[in-house]
Amino acid sequence: MRTAPGARFTSVMHCARRTTSIPGVEGRALQRDPLLAVNTPWKGMALESRPFACLRHPAPMNIVVNEELKAYIDPLTPDEHEALERSILAEGCRDALVLWGEVLVDGHNRYGICQKHGLPFQTVQNTRFQSMEDVHLWMIDQHLGRRSVSDFQRGVLALRKKEIVNERRARVPAPAAVDAAQAPAEAGLPPSETLNSREAIAKAARLSSSQVVMIEKIQKQAAPELVAAVKSGTISINAAAAVASLPAEEQRAAAIAGKDELKQAAKRVRDAKRKPREEPAAPQEEEGAEPADSLQALRQRVAELTAENEALRQQIAELQAQQAA
Repeated sequence: MRTAPGARFTSVMHCARRTTSIPGVEGRALQRDPLLAVNTPWKGMALESRPFACLRHPAPMNIVVNEELKAYIDPLTPDEHEALERSILAEGCRDALVLWGEVLVDGHNRYGICQKHGLPFQTVQNTRFQSMEDVHLWMIDQHLGRRSVSDFQRGVLALRKKEIVNERRARVPAPAAVDAAQAPAEAGLPPSETLNSREAIAKAARLSSSQVVMIEKIQKQAAPELVAAVKSGTISINAAAAVASLPAEEQRAAAIAGKDELKQAAKRVRDAKRKPREEPAAPQEEEGAEPADSLQALRQRVAELTAENEALRQQIAELQAQQAA
């Protein structure tokens, strides 16, 4: 079970709603729990003597799914969701769901799959969240550390974290700024970094500063269809930032046309930016003979000065000869 360092958690086992009659256990309906039979120290013990046999609770905890929190992190792709479902069906729900009170914070996909198939799962309660901002920062840090999150998603999350931290500090008077920075740690979060530079954001997201600049541009200028394309991996961050320079209608048309058209659109934008740098010499050649005349005049002046210099040398030589005589 993975939990945030320093967080206070309590654990609860939720059981499937399917029951089975067990011979020798009178008047009780026990839940079928494959995890207890395979992955716990009670394997082989008589069911009645286990520390908890996952008895069906008459009033199970009401888990609340907050749609805003559920949508706060980009959803799994269909392939990723299918892979997670296969894993849970084969091995059970190994990671506990994280709750804030009754609100589900982390594990929406696992919760949905367990509900669909009637599988047991565990929950952990973080009692140190003090606000929805604490919850958001915790969610961001959890996903920034996951290998399955794409570069674009990590950049978006790091920029989102910067906004939350900056807004929190802006609301706090200067003398209390240190306490505000420590607040996330008290909520089971690491202390908030000072994300006031692209370098700091890049470090938090494990990206380069140039990638952060491109992701910011995509967030501000890209049409929804282009954002969807970069999220799905159809187009790279670099190419998407180039296409985001185009009018929204052109972006939309390229995204709808597909991967090849997006690449061509990005190439057109890059080529257009290179041309002005390659053509500055042409206008000078078209201005006529003035540059050539200036060069000829300069050469003539150099020749005149050289001749004057030679004449002066001769005069000096003559004066020296007269003094010697």
